[in-house]
Amino acid sequence: MDLLDDYLTGVRAHGAVFCNAVSSPPWGLRFTEPASLTLSAMLRGTAWLVPSEGDPVRMRQGDVALVRTAQPYTVADHPGSLPHVLVDGQDRCALTGAQADSGRHWRLAGRTVDETTAGGGSDLLITAGYRVGGELCGPLLDSLPAIAVVRPEEGVSPLLDLIAAEVEHDQPGQQVVLDRFLDLLLVRVLRSWFARPDSTPPTGYRALGDPEIGHVLRRLHEEPARPWTVASLADEASMSRTAFARRFSALVGRPPLAYLTEWRMRLAADRLGAPGATVTSVARSIGYTDAFAFSAAFKRVRGITPSAHRDRRARGF
Repeated sequence: MDLLDDYLTGVRAHGAVFCNAVSSPPWGLRFTEPASLTLSAMLRGTAWLVPSEGDPVRMRQGDVALVRTAQPYTVADHPGSLPHVLVDGQDRCALTGAQADSGRHWRLAGRTVDETTAGGGSDLLITAGYRVGGELCGPLLDSLPAIAVVRPEEGVSPLLDLIAAEVEHDQPGQQVVLDRFLDLLLVRVLRSWFARPDSTPPTGYRALGDPEIGHVLRRLHEEPARPWTVASLADEASMSRTAFARRFSALVGRPPLAYLTEWRMRLAADRLGAPGATVTSVARSIGYTDAFAFSAAFKRVRGITPSAHRDRRARGF
């Protein structure tokens, strides 16, 4: 278990809002209520991702885009193409008036949008809206730009080939298969994006590549409730306390115990939203025997008391 595993706990393609479009230019899909995180893969052909604000972004065959926006956006063969299909946040597709242009005909079947005109479609786009919940995925989502495009590379392209083959025909268990592929694809795309020198990965992500500090980070995420000290963490790294603390702070950007406290408070914020959760039970689950000390730490880090945070979560905020 490491920090990326934990961040992805609340991001799953299980029952993902999923759409695949097969068409020949011109074509366009308008996403009117985007998910918190959407993945679009261009399996055949090329497309443009046109946000409500900002410049269009081109997607070539094999490209995968992660989209983080609450504003409607369009994916089309050309920035100027009108959308033929509207996709809402409940996986509902509707044809627009533009679909009747030039005698073209479109079919909506489940999560597939395809052109029934003679010749079929030459372009194939897969889009999945991930279900996002809880507090743990916040650092991951906040580290992504509105649009992040990853070019084809080893490890990603074979997955795209498998997905392309799976969507060609409706088969029993198809949603389960696609969900698994999409979860795996998301991890590979995130790795590729955060490997870029111009990316800004979550705190501690790049330190995972350091043998000693990466090991310590994994141990902190495996056992956050353990009574860690700088000395015990230094022992995990087989380093002196001074050398360990200096290296951890340099690579992670936080002192060891400050990082641990912030992670514990994020875990607590997530667990306070569980049915029947109490301040005392959550405090114990992250290593605090004193609920008052936990409440003070939570307010210092999160700017709100645990009880107030729990009440806000219960009201849907």
